[in-house]
Amino acid sequence: MRALRRCCRPGCKNPAVATLTYVYSDSTAVVGPLATVDEPHSWDLCETHASRITAPKGWELVRYEGGFSSSTPDEDDLTALAEAVREAGMAERGSVDSATSGSADSTHTVVQAPRTGRRGHLRVLPDPTN
Repeated sequence: MRALRRCCRPGCKNPAVATLTYVYSDSTAVVGPLATVDEPHSWDLCETHASRITAPKGWELVRYEGGFSSSTPDEDDLTALAEAVREAGMAERGSVDSATSGSADSTHTVVQAPRTGRRGHLRVLPDPTN
């Protein structure tokens, strides 16, 4: 029998329905469906705390847009979430690489697209300080 996982926030006794994971290399916080396994570097959250959580200053927050349920997440949802984080990190690295690859006397300008939008059923939230 599987034990019911609880929200990790102090004083909260509600059942966990979402998992918060930080991707330090991309400065991204990801709130997605409850992970199938309790990981040591992720935090389980109840519905209330999952909907209210914010990312640290200067970080982006990727939040699962569908409703959370207490059932195990679909493998497609987890794959889509991982792909969204990977694509966001690769897009950022590509713009940095192209900006640094030019010579000092070149006059090209790198224009970055806004970092908001939809990726299937996921939504990338902009940093509120920009």
